Amino acid sequence: MSTALITGASSGIGKEFAQELAALNTNLVLVARSEEKLNQLASQLQTQYKIQVDVIVKDLTETGAAGAVFDAVKEKGLTIDLLINNAGFGDYGDFAETDGERQIKIVQLNILALVDFTHKFLPLMRQRRSGSIINLSSLTGFQPMPYLSVYAASKAFIISFSQALWAENRHYGVRVLVVCPGPVETNFFVEAKFPPALASSTNTISTSEEVVRASLKALERGEPIIVVGGLSTKFISRVSALVPRTILLNMLEKQFRSKKS
Repeated sequence: MSTALITGASSGIGKEFAQELAALNTNLVLVARSEEKLNQLASQLQTQYKIQVDVIVKDLTETGAAGAVFDAVKEKGLTIDLLINNAGFGDYGDFAETDGERQIKIVQLNILALVDFTHKFLPLMRQRRSGSIINLSSLTGFQPMPYLSVYAASKAFIISFSQALWAENRHYGVRVLVVCPGPVETNFFVEAKFPPALASSTNTISTSEEVVRASLKALERGEPIIVVGGLSTKFISRVSALVPRTILLNMLEKQFRSKKS
């Protein structure tokens, strides 16, 4: 029986990955900050699917967090066959007026923790010549995003980084996939402090279940990247590279500017 480690597993897409993989008879290591939510999810999945679920409570914005999780996995004697770097968050606002510490934490979680986790577990997968990594990016990673500047930039990093790893590791039997969903039914807009009027005007395209199922199918096919959403999502992912940059940036700034600005 294989084992998957999921970061940000207590809610949203991470929780849905846990539920879907449990139904596929996969043992789980669930990582997030919320001990209560993780324990509730672990208890439910163990009872329902008779699998092994380990919980590691950790704030991944802390220095050395990925190393601490890696050491805990080693102490438990577990082999990670699938690493899902799902944890991440955003923050809406004019960068110059935002909380600087919160912007740094976005970088620490969305980029540094993801890189650190990947660097810890990837060599072991290469040694076994088997294993998979799924990195969660976003549609926002395909273009700069005024008022989501650090978040979008972090997601652009994940797209580039993941595709490079796909090319480096496919000859070792290790699959790497980057997932780029459009708007999803999660708490993202609330956590990112989007103005209610702006959040309500953003069309939700996918459910977490749709994102997870499409991701697992793409991983099975050995694809390096998947954009999840309707035709408009796929159109946006391609057209942003073709529109002159000043025109694109002016359009996006007007679209995402708070109505109060």
